[in-house]
Amino acid sequence: MIHRRPPESVLVPARPAAEQYRPPRRTSLPVPAEPVPARPRSLLRPQGADLLDGVARWGTMDTRVGQFRLQPVRLPRDLRLLVQWMNDPVVAAFWELSGPAELTDRHVRSLLDGDGRSVPCLGVLDGVPMSYWEVYRADLDPIARHYPSRPHDTGLHLLLGPPQHRGRGTGSVLLRAVAERVLRERHSARRVVAEPDVRNLPSIRAFLKAGFRYDRDLPLPGKSAALLLCERS
Repeated sequence: MIHRRPPESVLVPARPAAEQYRPPRRTSLPVPAEPVPARPRSLLRPQGADLLDGVARWGTMDTRVGQFRLQPVRLPRDLRLLVQWMNDPVVAAFWELSGPAELTDRHVRSLLDGDGRSVPCLGVLDGVPMSYWEVYRADLDPIARHYPSRPHDTGLHLLLGPPQHRGRGTGSVLLRAVAERVLRERHSARRVVAEPDVRNLPSIRAFLKAGFRYDRDLPLPGKSAALLLCERS
């Protein structure tokens, strides 16, 4: 809210009509208005904070395919790469974000501007971005209305970007590493949750190979999913 200064006629006591009033000289420049924050919702939490115990601080994971880490997405820096991946027909069939950059930008920015319950990340393998991840609080997500959720259930979405990483077992190796890191870093979480489309057989196989188990079919708005769980032993 902008507070305007009252008219000077209100501030100055009445004077005789013959006495001419001269307004006081300004002795300082007007204070410029503060810029409007570009992303006001993100100001509700400290920069880099999330509801997932600090995904950015989870560190590097040693895997048999290389050194892997999750790097939170930054826009506009990472947008071109994400748009390229989203427009791959194999990815587009299930992510449904193919098309102009604005579609991907809007989707990712909605997560970045939220309250920290979902963190979009690049998966970086041996220093090279090669996958896109969304780590999210499944118990705070609308999906929680569709299955018996538990406090701090943590969900994973994943796509492999470059085609050379697909069909070689890389996805299952990285899923196992990330699921283990979730349960190591998030002491309140007992389960990691996934809900791939039932038609996405390569994704389902990768989760199962990574140690997830099939729980049930899960009818969701817009898709039929397979509910997959990886539980703390």
